[in-house]
Amino acid sequence: MRIPKPFRRRPLRTRLAVVTSAAVALVALGVLAAAYVVIRYEIRNQLDLQLKQQSGTLAQQARTSGTGVLYAECAWLAAPACAQVVPADPAAPGQRGLVLPVTGATRRVAAGTLGAHYSDIVRDGRSLRMLTTPLGHGRALQVAVRSDTVEKGVEQAGLLLGAVGGAGVLLAAGLGYAASRTALRPVSRLTATAERIAATRDPAHRITLPPDEERPQDSRDEITRLATSFNTMLAELEDAVAAQRRLVADASHELRTPLTALRTNAELLARAERLTPAQRDRAAGALGRQLREVTGLVNDLIELARDEEPRQLVERVRLDLLTESCVAAARGHWPATPFTLHTGDVADVTVPGVPARLARLLANLLDNAAKFSPPGAAVEVRLDRRPDAVELTVRDHGPGISDEDRPHVFDRFYRSRQARALPGSGLGLAMARQIARAHGAELTAERPPSGPGALFRLRFPAPG
Repeated sequence: MRIPKPFRRRPLRTRLAVVTSAAVALVALGVLAAAYVVIRYEIRNQLDLQLKQQSGTLAQQARTSGTGVLYAECAWLAAPACAQVVPADPAAPGQRGLVLPVTGATRRVAAGTLGAHYSDIVRDGRSLRMLTTPLGHGRALQVAVRSDTVEKGVEQAGLLLGAVGGAGVLLAAGLGYAASRTALRPVSRLTATAERIAATRDPAHRITLPPDEERPQDSRDEITRLATSFNTMLAELEDAVAAQRRLVADASHELRTPLTALRTNAELLARAERLTPAQRDRAAGALGRQLREVTGLVNDLIELARDEEPRQLVERVRLDLLTESCVAAARGHWPATPFTLHTGDVADVTVPGVPARLARLLANLLDNAAKFSPPGAAVEVRLDRRPDAVELTVRDHGPGISDEDRPHVFDRFYRSRQARALPGSGLGLAMARQIARAHGAELTAERPPSGPGALFRLRFPAPG
């Protein structure tokens, strides 16, 4: 059934109230109509049983009498009010003054060709219920009683049920409206919260829910689960906005120092005629280093701003060859730090990914390990196959990561006390974890099983 457009434009609360009230009203009216039919049937059935009993009694009396009227007081309310015996032959004697109508069906009942039946007749303006039954020997017995009182009772019952039905419809409308208000109260709160957030642009607002800590998740209704999901979404949005603000604030803080140094060196080189050649060389070298630092920091921020890898660059990457290449590059970049590599039995293992991004991930881990390793201490790199994953571990022998710093080691711009004196922006490990997650891998920082240092574990799901 097509719903009219004006009804669809009504508020959801109105539509729900109308549909609920209509459903309850239809059920109530259906029950009342069925009750009216049952009451009418039972009352008329009682009248028919009364006629049947009276006909049985009168049949004994009529067998010894001839044809004609037995009782003629049709105005009486008590039964039998009217009774007569009718022969099958219309010309038979004793048929003068009959008080009940005689039809062809009556003659057939007397002749035995038609069975007993009930009929409704009118006499002197009054309704009567009549039973015509065979009496034997070519005769039929007709017994009638007034039925206007029965019909009046049925009519009164119908009026009473109609009044009850009308009250039921009004009650259904009230209950439907109340039910719609109760059911949609969380939706109203959700709408008000959404409108407040749209007006204030503040995701800190939440939908107020009744206490439900004692209730299991499965017992909550759909509206409550929707409100809970909306609150969860708002919490995630608030965290995202807070993270974005922290990123902007941290980036501004990190860029302030190198930009200030750049401006100072640029102003110094602008007065180059006042500097000695050695001073000019030092200022130019510092300017170049600061430019590279700012460029690297900006590039890192751009990399962190990407949520996923470009799909057109994804290919199958052999982890053993990629790891060997990255370790060789790290040896050239950190000549004072020995790197050991063990690849195990992963010569044929490939993972889907962007080779340049995975190389950046491994380079960040190797640079971080080399930066914290004491002179001459080895950085151990292992690539192993597990039943459900392929693991790459990078372990150094430096001071390690304290329990206080471990939960924040992958945060953007976070630098522990040991790292504040070392070069870097605090974005390397954050970028490594983001690249790992974009490739479906998991990167964790752990304490080594024995000895000092830190161990970073990169787990790729097993191929297939």
